[in-house]
Amino acid sequence: MAGKNQHVVPHQEGWAVKGAGNQRATSVHDTQQKAIDAGRDIARHQKSELVIHRPNGRIRDKDSHGNDSFPPKG
Repeated sequence: MAGKNQHVVPHQEGWAVKGAGNQRATSVHDTQQKAIDAGRDIARHQKSELVIHRPNGRIRDKDSHGNDSFPPKG
């Protein structure tokens, strides 16, 4: 079973990693890259997706670490 998707979002103290639907941050980091690295570790462990947001809150990128429902051929 896959875990919650992890979101890297802007935070008043820098950048935060939050599980989907959570109010509180799992971790807070001073740079977006550090938050991405932490979120990626969690997403890999939980076999979920990492969703990276821009400073304005819009989605910048996604990185899947679970069972992809539509894997590419090749």
